[in-house]
Amino acid sequence: MAEIILTVGTRKGLFIGRKRAGSNTWQFDDSPYFNAQAIYSVAIDTRGSTPRLLAGGDSSHFGPSVFHSDDLGRTWTEPSKAAVKFPKDTEASLERVWQLHPAAAEPDVVYAGTEPAALYKSRDRGETFELVRPLWEHPTRDRWEPGGGGEGLHTILTDPRDPDAVTVAVSTAGVFRTLDGGKSWAPSNNGVSAVFLPDPNPEFGQCVHKVARDAVDPDRLYLQNHWGVFRSDDAGAHWTDIGEGLPSDFGFAAVAHPHRANTAYVFPITADMDRVPADHRCRVYRTGDAGQSWEPLSEGLPTGDHYGTVLRDAMCSDGQDPAGIYFGNRNGEVYASADDGDSWRQLASHLPDVLCVRAAAIG
Repeated sequence: MAEIILTVGTRKGLFIGRKRAGSNTWQFDDSPYFNAQAIYSVAIDTRGSTPRLLAGGDSSHFGPSVFHSDDLGRTWTEPSKAAVKFPKDTEASLERVWQLHPAAAEPDVVYAGTEPAALYKSRDRGETFELVRPLWEHPTRDRWEPGGGGEGLHTILTDPRDPDAVTVAVSTAGVFRTLDGGKSWAPSNNGVSAVFLPDPNPEFGQCVHKVARDAVDPDRLYLQNHWGVFRSDDAGAHWTDIGEGLPSDFGFAAVAHPHRANTAYVFPITADMDRVPADHRCRVYRTGDAGQSWEPLSEGLPTGDHYGTVLRDAMCSDGQDPAGIYFGNRNGEVYASADDGDSWRQLASHLPDVLCVRAAAIG
């Protein structure tokens, strides 16, 4: 039977939990990997004969790096030369790796999103990366502004039908798309509001927090904005507000169900100036009709006042059916559902701040 692996990146290291598919027993490795490093990004690449884990670490002493493991996290390798590095002519330096994304239609390709906001492409499963210059040199770049967490390219979506179609999101530049393999990029924010700007409907400049792709219709995307939850039915060309029915349309995370059409999850936060769960309740919200309605999912979650904020990459699915859904928060708690979110259990507590969560079935 398959093993489910759960990776939890925190301010002070990477924690890994494992369980056999069908089992209710989780076992976490004895101690965190990358002690004292902030782990902002993790990818679990199951495309090859040997699964590979990738981790974007940030050491306060040595700086940021990308590590990989071919034994499910038990040992890790760091390249002898920096895997992700800004060319000298850019006059930029890497602050952190926000995102690691195995491409959906190219077996050995892995993308990385960074701060300062840039996209990198690897053709050797994440051992070396090359800057995607046309996005870095986009004519709007000098007007991109950093969000509260910095100027990060935090979302990368590749199209399973077309390796040349890539969608990225930057805080706070918004969504950009390429249809020619990265040679040219266009803003893709029509309908996404920017309530904090004098013009609330600009071509770019939105503070997009996360974008997820529908499991059945690749052209359907779900977007959690700084304010607002949106859906696109044309791969991001146009967006429609679907936030009605949520206790707040502010939040960070957005996850699509891995098998069900029209099904996505968000974790509402009270406001940009009050970044705690909406109504001080620990609740995930799910839509099963592409945002026409939302239902709270809270069975097994804390019932009292709760203040654990879930960050943009701290909620995920394991790809199973029924889906395992997982989230971690800044209280250092990790929760899991094995039934599409209908019920939950706590897997860990008292961890450092949870920055990212990734899970997958192996074998």
